[in-house]
Parts: sequence; C-alpha cells; structure tokens
Amino acid sequence: MLLSVTLMAVDHRYHQLESLRAGLSVLTYPLYLLADLPNTASRWVSELFATRLDLARDNQRLQAENLELRGVLQKFDTLEAENRRLRDLLGSSIKVGDRVLIAELSSVDLDPYKQQISINRGKSAGVYDGQAVVDAHGIVGQVTHTSPFSSTVLLISDISHALPVEVLRSGLRTIAVGTGLAGQLDLPYLPNDADIEPGDLLVSSGLGGKFPAGYPVAQVIAVRRQPEQPFAQVVARPMAHLDRSREVLLVWPVAEVPVGASAAADAEEVRP
Repeated sequence: MLLSVTLMAVDHRYHQLESLRAGLSVLTYPLYLLADLPNTASRWVSELFATRLDLARDNQRLQAENLELRGVLQKFDTLEAENRRLRDLLGSSIKVGDRVLIAELSSVDLDPYKQQISINRGKSAGVYDGQAVVDAHGIVGQVTHTSPFSSTVLLISDISHALPVEVLRSGLRTIAVGTGLAGQLDLPYLPNDADIEPGDLLVSSGLGGKFPAGYPVAQVIAVRRQPEQPFAQVVARPMAHLDRSREVLLVWPVAEVPVGASAAADAEEVRP
C-alpha cells in the first residue's frame, strides 16, 4: 500500500510514469478488443441491417415524393403555359380595342377535308353566326354554327374559306383563300405586276362585313411571277397558330356588342 501511494504521489507530482502507462496500455489493448469483440460484432450486425432497412425505406419514400413532385411540376408547367397564352390573348384584345370574349377549344374536326374546330361558347354567351375569331397572333376563322353552349368555327385555312385582305405596306387589296393546309393560304387573284413581296404582312381589310379591319391575317412567304400566266402565284403563312392554339377570342366590334355578350365578356375579363 505504501508503494502504491508513493507511486501515485510521484506520478501526480512529477509525471514520471507516463511512459510506463503508455507501454502497458499498448500491451493490454488487444485484451480489451478481444473482451469487447462479441458486443462490437453484435452491434455492427444490428446497425448493418438497420441501416439497410432504413435506406430501403428512405429510398421508397424519396421515390414516391419525387414522383409526386414531378406530377405537380408538370401541372405547374401546364398552368404556366396556359397563363402565358391567356396573357397573350388579353394583350391582343387590348391592342385591337374591340370587345372580346375568351373561349376554349373543345374539339377538332377529324374530317381531313374540313378545317374547323369547336369552342365552348354559344348563343348563351351572345355568339352569332359569322362572328370573327382570333388568337393572340391573328385571325383564326369565323363562326359557322352556334348552339346554346358551343359553336363551330371554320378556320381561314379551310379550302372553302375566303377572306378579304390588304397588304399593309402598299394598301393593295385582294382575297386570301384557304388551301386545306394549316400553314398555307393562297392569293390567287393578283396580277404579275402587283405590288407585293415576300415578307409583306396581310391584314383584314374590313370589306365583306365579316371581319373587322386591321387584324393580322398572314405573312407572304413566296411570290412567283410567270409571264405566260395572267396571275402571280402568291403563298402566305397564317399569323394565327391554327394548329396549336388552345384559347381563342370571339370579337365583337365595339358598336355591335350584344347585351348577353357584354355581360359574359365582363365576367371573363376579370378572371385572374
């Protein structure tokens, strides 16, 4: 006991036994590891299986959350695109100044020989036969049939459709007729010396009483003049997105707005 107390005092005061303690710890460390091996092994195995189960559960949860978030993101993309289209439509209505009502495309005619669509507005909203229909970029067509809650719109690309137009640059007036193709209109009644060039913008002339004047119709993309032919071959591309638009505008000239359409338009214009 006296030796032990003496060693403790010497170690505490002079730290003379540090090297001896370090050497003894090196010798006894394997014994500690061997004594603790069963406990360490059991803990490692349990942690291994628990970690794998946790990882599997976390993986399943993250996959489910990822799938849900991707679905929500797709919806946001759709809403963003719809809001962008509606903003374009409302911006177009402000530019033209006429009274308008937003309508949504409900179906497309599958007849390959007819270029027409159905919209979700009808007589109850004041829609009438012959009414002009536009989108954010130009004239789409005109209403040919109305029912209480829907209408049929004949597109300007239909082979039976003809639209009085004016060359914005020169003021030249002519007729744009449909070709049955969504991306092409023909101007078949222009002589070879007509003042028209590729790139000219065609707008509605207002003649004929169907379409208000000044709406974009098409842009000239080709002019072929053949001396042996009495008329030039003029091809134009519609400004409206005839094969892509989801929403359109029904147009009433300001002086011709019916009471029912005015109320419906007011309700539509305050939509966010």
